[in-house]
Amino acid sequence: MLKSLNIENLTVFPKADFTFGKDLNIIIGENGSGKSHLLKAAYAAIAVSAQRAATAPTDMPTKTFMETALADKLRAVFRPDGIGRLARRRIGGGHNTCKLEYAFDNKRLDLSLQFSTVATSNVKMTKTPGEWADKLPVFLPTRELLTIYPGFVSLYETSHTEFEETWRDTCILLGKLLARGPRERNIKQLLVPLEEAMGGTVELTKGGRFYLNLESSSSSMEMHLVAEGLRKLATVARLIATGSLLDKGYLFWDEPEANLNPKVVKTIARTILQIAQSGIQVFIATHSLFLLRELHILQQQDFKPLDSRCFGLHIGSDGAVCVQQGKSMDDVGDISALDEELAQSGRYLETEEKSLAGNVSLSN
Repeated sequence: MLKSLNIENLTVFPKADFTFGKDLNIIIGENGSGKSHLLKAAYAAIAVSAQRAATAPTDMPTKTFMETALADKLRAVFRPDGIGRLARRRIGGGHNTCKLEYAFDNKRLDLSLQFSTVATSNVKMTKTPGEWADKLPVFLPTRELLTIYPGFVSLYETSHTEFEETWRDTCILLGKLLARGPRERNIKQLLVPLEEAMGGTVELTKGGRFYLNLESSSSSMEMHLVAEGLRKLATVARLIATGSLLDKGYLFWDEPEANLNPKVVKTIARTILQIAQSGIQVFIATHSLFLLRELHILQQQDFKPLDSRCFGLHIGSDGAVCVQQGKSMDDVGDISALDEELAQSGRYLETEEKSLAGNVSLSN
């Protein structure tokens, strides 16, 4: 579990200290407030550690390896021209230093690093972890990935592309074999609502393409022909079926509500909470009032024991972002994107009341 992340001079954050919940963490803010940057900063450090554990489990973390690997991962995930481009510029010029400090429930995983605005390819470790993370994190971008899966990992690793490396990492997890054994029962429980919403099950063929096997017609449909919102459900279903989102680990999900209608968002909200309840530490970034309300309703009704935190990101007049955090949405301050949705509801009701009053007047 990631307990906290302290940030200094990273992109839009001059200084921000995040204390995370064990189960669910909701990052709320308007466009440009750094929601995705926060997810990526947290993901990159965990991914470096867990990926090394998967490929060289007998090696121990070293300062030299971590400085190179973390710099490479941050560049691959954020895609700046150089690592120093991630450091927030000082007003009026001059160099600045970006500092990132990660604390986990297992203190041997703790790490911290820094780099300056003039750095091109290096970071400096100020604390090196004593062991590797034991579960690969999952990062879900706003775009679904099932339709780009065929050949994507090979293309990414053999050609220069500008795609974020989170896409490659997640595609690798999508290609894993289905989980078997005692975990199948838990997997099935998580899959049932998703498969009901999709109307079928997800299949990866030997040819490397994903299909949706439709229950209603006993036929299959190429994933490219499936509605984009349902593809996002299918992505989550596949990651659950392979065990990537089960028992323990991390899920970072950027705008889960993107391209989904409200009915499907309700399914996504319940799935997010079920995943968190199963032992995955979940981080989502959103500005959807509908999703936030649905999560709140479900937590009040069915998921009260979850340890949750909310974070409001607020853009100042100078472009710097400050953070308000607490256990509920009431603790994060006013978010403009949410206020606009509420204001529109008020205007709509006012318009309907005036229209109704006019019709009554005419009928009289």
